[in-house]
Amino acid sequence: MNVQEYVKEDGANPYQTWLDSLNSMAAQKTRLIITLTRDSSITVIDRIGPDSEFAVGLLDEVVSLFLNGEPDVARLVLRDLVNGTIGFEGLAIATSKSSKSLHRMLSIKGNPTMDNLTLILGVLRRELQVEIQVQAVACV
Repeated sequence: MNVQEYVKEDGANPYQTWLDSLNSMAAQKTRLIITLTRDSSITVIDRIGPDSEFAVGLLDEVVSLFLNGEPDVARLVLRDLVNGTIGFEGLAIATSKSSKSLHRMLSIKGNPTMDNLTLILGVLRRELQVEIQVQAVACV
C-alpha cells in the first residue's frame, strides 16, 4: 500500500498533530482517505501537461459527453482540459472572449452557446493538433 499525506504548498501538514495522536492502523487508514479525496481536477490538470495522449483522450471524452446528453460533466472536463493546456487567459485571447465569461461558460451551471462551444473546441483542437471525427454506432 502506498500511503501519501496531504501537504500544503508551504510544506506544512495541517493534520500532523492529530495524525500523530492516532494508533498506527487508524493513522494509516486516515492517510489513505486523505489521499483518495484529493481534488480530481488537480490530478487531471497535473497529468495533462506531460501526457498529450491523455489530453487528446479528454477532448474525445468531452465531445462524446456532449453528444450523448451529459453537458454538465462535459463542461467540467472541458474546464480541466483548458486549465491543463492553453489556460483561460490563452483561451480568452484565442476566442476574443473574456476569461471571466469563459469561466462562467465552463462552470457547473454554465450554458455556452453552440457557437461558443464550437469556438472553444476549435481552439483546443488546434492546440492539441488533432481533428475531431464522430462515428455513430448501434446501441447494444
